[in-house]
Amino acid sequence: MDMQNQLMESLGIEFITTEKDKIVMTMPVDERTHQPAGFLHGGASVLLAETAASVGGFLNVDTSTHSVFGVEINANHIRSKREGVVTATATPLHIGRTSMVWNITITDEADKLICTSRCTLGVVERR
Repeated sequence: MDMQNQLMESLGIEFITTEKDKIVMTMPVDERTHQPAGFLHGGASVLLAETAASVGGFLNVDTSTHSVFGVEINANHIRSKREGVVTATATPLHIGRTSMVWNITITDEADKLICTSRCTLGVVERR
């Protein structure tokens, strides 16, 4: 996937695993992803979660005929983080004809849970 000149590139997000049933991505925790007090911004975690789910959704449709779009996302921010790297792992809970639901966990280098999220994607026919 081309991430050049996109928000993902600006935040330093990298692909680790891109399979139909598992997406793993990393994101640095630094000045690009901090909130004003110097901790990982919850919005950056949500962006990472939705990106991982969307990539998974993309891999599960025929992109010549369908697209996927985020419809709903929730996130529970469990632990704060000041620096280092977080890893998002997205796995599908439901792959349907018109919708998908993905579970995303974001962990730190010690595999401690930072954020848990669920993202619903709409599957839309291209016109």
